[in-house]
Amino acid sequence: MLGTMHAWQAVQRGHEVVHIEREAEARGASVRNFGLIWVSGRAAGEELATALRARALWEEIGTAVPGLGFRANGSLTAVTTDAELAVARQASARPDAADRGLRLLTPDEARAANPALRGTLLGALACDRDAAVEPRTAQRALQDALLRSGRYAFLGGREARDVVDTAGGPAVRDDRGETHGGDAVVLCTGAHLGGLVRELAPRLPVRRVRLQMMQTAPLGEPLTTSVADADSFRYYPAYSGTALDAMAAAQAQPPAAAEHRMQLLMVQRADGGLTIGDTHEYAEPFAFDVDEAPYEHLAAVAEALLGRPLPPVRRRWAGVYAQCADTTRVVHRERLGDGIRLVTGPGGRGSAPAADG
Repeated sequence: MLGTMHAWQAVQRGHEVVHIEREAEARGASVRNFGLIWVSGRAAGEELATALRARALWEEIGTAVPGLGFRANGSLTAVTTDAELAVARQASARPDAADRGLRLLTPDEARAANPALRGTLLGALACDRDAAVEPRTAQRALQDALLRSGRYAFLGGREARDVVDTAGGPAVRDDRGETHGGDAVVLCTGAHLGGLVRELAPRLPVRRVRLQMMQTAPLGEPLTTSVADADSFRYYPAYSGTALDAMAAAQAQPPAAAEHRMQLLMVQRADGGLTIGDTHEYAEPFAFDVDEAPYEHLAAVAEALLGRPLPPVRRRWAGVYAQCADTTRVVHRERLGDGIRLVTGPGGRGSAPAADG
């Protein structure tokens, strides 16, 4: 998605783009995600500004490309204890709360905003700026629109083997031995940090993060907002403060949630199913299989908030994304030569790539 968004911005500015992709189509983190455009928990400063810019761009592009499935559904972070409520109250009193669209809701207000939440609540932190797209179809919809421009070529199933400066400008040689020249080369490497990437940037300040997720059959009713649980307060930087410190001291996470660094995120897909996650694993080598304990925990939390059993789970998967090792940075950009740039590391920021054009 990061590369496709760079292509989108370039074509919009009148440039011609050749897009070289290792896979025949998107197979990595670009499709293995929630499709959440997440403003609520972002750190103040550059990260929040980037998230707000990304949110505006996603809406703008979603108007031009309806296949993105953009919807301004907002989010609710549900709270069920007094300690969690205190964190939500402190967040809603931030100086930038209005910029984020944060509001503290009573239980009745939370259920009015999202009637599917029938479990026991003490309230919810609403974020009107949060939104969602359809990750399985968004990139394909963007590429179809780009192809209609007549200024975009997609070369799937090819791996970049070399990037060089030539007399005519920078060029990429692929694994079929073909060379593609241009005025500029942008390498959007995703979670592939070895091979050519390591040769070009051997000290890349980026780490890889693995997560587990699942998707259910249709819920049978609208989930009108995206939903998070209060463990999200532990994960997102906007919620740090005295109230979070008190919450952490007062209530330990369940063992599975603590071991897998978990939070509940839940969003409804266009077909009515629910995408539910997630976990965070940082130590490589990553497992090749998925662990059932996180799924059991996530299902229990989701069912407690919904006040009903989940629909059958249809899919489970794991994904890996690249994130700046210094998590105060939004993205890593590096100049590798005249007209050659590497861009990577925005993972875990809630679909921020739209801002990177």
